[in-house]
Amino acid sequence: MSQLERPFAVVLAGGVGSRFWPASRPERPKQLLPLGTDRPLIVDAVARAVALAGPERVLVVLGTHLVDPVLEALPDLEPANLLVEPEARGTGPALAWAAHIIAGRDPEGVMVSLHADHVIEPLDEFLDTIARGVAATGGGRLFCLGIEPDRPETGYGYVRLGAEMAPGVFAAGEFVEKPPPETARAYVDSGEYLWNSGIFIWRAADLLTAIRTLAPEIPLERLENGAAGFFEACAHVTIDVAVMERASRVGVVTASFDWDDVGGWNALRRTWPADRDGNIVFGPVDLVDSGDNIVWSEDGSVTLFGVHDLVVVRSGDHTFVTTREAAADMKRIFEATDSPEEA
Repeated sequence: MSQLERPFAVVLAGGVGSRFWPASRPERPKQLLPLGTDRPLIVDAVARAVALAGPERVLVVLGTHLVDPVLEALPDLEPANLLVEPEARGTGPALAWAAHIIAGRDPEGVMVSLHADHVIEPLDEFLDTIARGVAATGGGRLFCLGIEPDRPETGYGYVRLGAEMAPGVFAAGEFVEKPPPETARAYVDSGEYLWNSGIFIWRAADLLTAIRTLAPEIPLERLENGAAGFFEACAHVTIDVAVMERASRVGVVTASFDWDDVGGWNALRRTWPADRDGNIVFGPVDLVDSGDNIVWSEDGSVTLFGVHDLVVVRSGDHTFVTTREAAADMKRIFEATDSPEEA
């Protein structure tokens, strides 16, 4: 990708990642944990963004409380690369603000929206896929990257492919956010639906036009008086709901790279190597007659004896034990206890 073709890359880094509690906490969310490689997720994400856009065209959106830990994890990142949200309002307002900044710098600028907590490889296929999407932008069309599903995942959005417009580039037929299990299985079996990766490509000006037309929850005119008043006036809404599900000119770029959003503890079985007994281990852990466990220990050692299919996490002043099956429904622990994500 030549310098003239390079887009802007926006890395969304404001999430809490509560499904990785207690290792992931508000002051150190999952994007600051090494859940994909031996580096924090955000370090790998920003490295991809820099490879895509160059260091001057990368913007990282995050909350005030994450500025210092992110700059510590990324010492080469300049404070000018940060867009610090006055308050969290979801991806809709965050990306509207980023698009406003980018359009001010380059009225024809193309914007690629990335997440700080994705695991993506290999890099060259990621860059090739993005290049196809960048080449297809224009005419008001908004693109998402679609991932071929390998399981009926209910935590993802799905997009149905329409007519092919160019090699690997399609019109979008339908967006469905987080369907129930039987619907997700039917989508996977049909071969007509892809996962919506949450990675988007569009001209910044086209996104702003779509927001003005489709998303009254995001009053762009308030940006003229600064970000604080704008965020205060915005509803909490995702870009998927505010724009992508409502827009008529939406496209899909089929991704050729491996992708995982590392949504919870069980995802480590996809992103980390297991030992010969199927255990995933981080930190000082001893296992005797134990298999298919996920064990994360930051503070002291953990020993498992004669157990299987557990998730065991020791982090800070918390020790958390559950089954792998129950770990898929982490939200129940937040409903049943005294707000552990605030711990």
